[in-house]
Amino acid sequence: MSKLMQRLTALGGALMVGGAAVNSCLYNVDGGHRAVIFDRFTGIKSNVTGEGTHFIIPLVQTPYIFSVRSTPRNVTVVTGSKDLQNVNITLRILYRPVPEALPSIFRDIGLEYAEKVFPSITTEVLKSVVARYDASELITQREVVSRKVREDLTARAESFGIVLDDISLTHLNFGREFTDAVEAKQVAQQEAERAKFLVEKEEQIKLARIVAAEGDSRGAELLSKALGEAGEGLIELRKIEAAEEIALNLAKTRNVAYLPKGQNILMNLPTA
Repeated sequence: MSKLMQRLTALGGALMVGGAAVNSCLYNVDGGHRAVIFDRFTGIKSNVTGEGTHFIIPLVQTPYIFSVRSTPRNVTVVTGSKDLQNVNITLRILYRPVPEALPSIFRDIGLEYAEKVFPSITTEVLKSVVARYDASELITQREVVSRKVREDLTARAESFGIVLDDISLTHLNFGREFTDAVEAKQVAQQEAERAKFLVEKEEQIKLARIVAAEGDSRGAELLSKALGEAGEGLIELRKIEAAEEIALNLAKTRNVAYLPKGQNILMNLPTA
């Protein structure tokens, strides 16, 4: 019985050692990733390993895993415009490495290639592009600036074996001095528009007064002409029309009564 137990123990130990040896010879590459093999004798291998389970030589070869999925990254750069205004720009970049270029990326830059490459190339490109435009042009021609940054930055990233799937100019802020100057300019423009409105209003009032004065003058001229032609008859006609209008208004009032001449009906007073 003891011999059987010894044999089983030895077999179990052999299986454990064999399993550990086999496990050390295998490695996995998940979806959306690639592996670069470093060989202690030949260095970094030029071929890139795809997804799946693969064999390596233990203690001689080491796999280094890279993600080839699009990865977002925000980069903030402070630079100067053509008119020497401070500009704070934030770019959002979607990037991924070219799988075939991973061996050279690993050899020349390392695993943390994004942290080493993007701060330098984004600063270089943004300083070059923004320096061509005034602060006001950066606002009015934002699409043009964004397109130029995208073109230049894509070309620079390609030289490092990096593909940029998308570049967005998310924030564009200026220094306090420029912001205050813009606000002051807006206030001045609003005041100028208000003053222009008041001037136009006064002009319209003036024109209205001129037209009214011309109308009164024309009316007086016509009245004078009518008086000259009709004599006192026109005045008497106007008196009669005015009396009719007054009588009509008084007749509609309840608290007013018409008394014939020489009679004091309301107070019952004798006549003198």
